[in-house]
Amino acid sequence: MKIWKKSGKQQDPKDKKVRSIEQVAIFGYADALVKGNLFQTVLEVAKKLAEAGYIVVDGGGPGVMRAATLGAKEADGKVIAVTLNPSDMSHFEGKDPKNLFDVEIKTSSYVERTLTLMEQGQVYVIFQGGTGTISEFGMAWGLARLYFGHHKPLILYGKFWEKIIKAFKENMLLRPEELKVFKIVETPDGVLDAIAEFEKEIERGQHGSHLKTTKNGYSL
Repeated sequence: MKIWKKSGKQQDPKDKKVRSIEQVAIFGYADALVKGNLFQTVLEVAKKLAEAGYIVVDGGGPGVMRAATLGAKEADGKVIAVTLNPSDMSHFEGKDPKNLFDVEIKTSSYVERTLTLMEQGQVYVIFQGGTGTISEFGMAWGLARLYFGHHKPLILYGKFWEKIIKAFKENMLLRPEELKVFKIVETPDGVLDAIAEFEKEIERGQHGSHLKTTKNGYSL
């Protein structure tokens, strides 16, 4: 396990964990290749999260979801998977038998699965992906606006998100608060730093103080 260093002194990774947030949901491309950069990056991010004491939440499928589970398990972390095995969706990946999570929450529809992932995560880390990831990003972003002040923050992983947000700003009708609910990061350590910064914002009263009470949903 890697040791964080601060001011020349060794620090337990769990000292990086903030108080208000326990569960971090990870979203991204289900077809990410095991030896590809995206898979390996997600694995490293999930490992950092688990080392710091966070519970990882993913969709129980292949690609980015399996990478999230593997990374958490490398650090002896806990993984909650929200799964769906439909009989009428030929282009949906379903549950991956190689994704060896700890706790399974079974859902009966894609909408229920998405909403349950939103409920279980207190912070969302969103990687590169396809239309499924786009839909999850849209739902997470929309909910963050609707519940602004006691919302669940988004961490957008990768520099490419700057172009995406720029296109939204230039072509869509965004409200000021919608640009305050996410941070763009480019490194695994950046994910932990972003969570810590969200915690500071909560403590300063910028977003209310209710993230802890929203772990199992948005209802307060």
